[in-house]
Amino acid sequence: LTFPSWAFCPPWGTPSGPEAHPGLEPGSPGSTGPSAGADGKAISSAGDPGPGPRPRFSAAKFFCHRKCKELFPIQMEGVKLTVNKGLSNHFQVNHTVALSTIGESNYHFGVTYVGTKQLSPTEAFPVLVGDMDNSGSLNAQVIHQLGPGLRSRMAIQTQQSKFVNWQVDGEYSAVITLGNPDILVGSGILVAHYPHSITPCLALGGELVYHRRPGEKGTVMSLAGKYTLNNWLATVTLGQAGMHATYYHKASDQLQVGVEFEASTRMQDTSVSFGYQLDMPKANLLFKGSVDSNWIVGATLEKKLPPLPLTLALGAFLNHNKNKFQCGFGLTIG
Repeated sequence: LTFPSWAFCPPWGTPSGPEAHPGLEPGSPGSTGPSAGADGKAISSAGDPGPGPRPRFSAAKFFCHRKCKELFPIQMEGVKLTVNKGLSNHFQVNHTVALSTIGESNYHFGVTYVGTKQLSPTEAFPVLVGDMDNSGSLNAQVIHQLGPGLRSRMAIQTQQSKFVNWQVDGEYSAVITLGNPDILVGSGILVAHYPHSITPCLALGGELVYHRRPGEKGTVMSLAGKYTLNNWLATVTLGQAGMHATYYHKASDQLQVGVEFEASTRMQDTSVSFGYQLDMPKANLLFKGSVDSNWIVGATLEKKLPPLPLTLALGAFLNHNKNKFQCGFGLTIG
């Protein structure tokens, strides 16, 4: 059984693009941050599920522009060492030490369990993922297939001994997300997604976000569309907060490119980003690069070193406007 590639990343990441809904996990339904791939599928370097039948339409993937965003390099800083160890076909642990010159250095211990309910060669449930750092803060999530077409997820985040976020997702033909509900105070966030395939190439849908807390409540609605062909796809999300559009194109088996456009009505700001991914399997090399309208240039390089179970990662980012340079180095064992 192949462990999902997202299993060794903390469930809560750093959002990129428009600001995620407060109290919701980036990459979850209701968030515009990068997806964690928490759908139980093993994700390849190109961002596609593994070989097999075409998966059913997922509302979570529909709204997050994940296909394009996965081409962009992830910012690196300092030095990071990760050790992965498989204890069995279903249980795996990892240790991560990060040394930083900007933020605090830290240690993370992660655990992943993939259950015995095998739905396909690349899917098994339940999936339990946990990550704890040296201060005692915990990120954890549980994903399970409750029935045919019905999938659920629960995620929690603590900061030392205090609960910070928790949310519950349910997905059938639509996705319902409940974030940080508090019956006593009367607060929480409710997010609903509904996608619908109009034709084999065209899909349309909508998102409704309702948030409430003492003295404040509001509703935000947005519409989305997605057009897919053999080697490219375009996705657009339009709402009161602004517009988010992405274009993904697979030029060849080795080269993929993507363009992202973001406009925020609240911040009165727009940005355009271009990214690409170059995969050279014969050289065990994966390269990602990006440049945006703010003149931020970034690149990462991942190199596997067979026959040793080692993966070397290098990254560098340069902000020309602020004259800031940042680089990082990582080594993964196992």
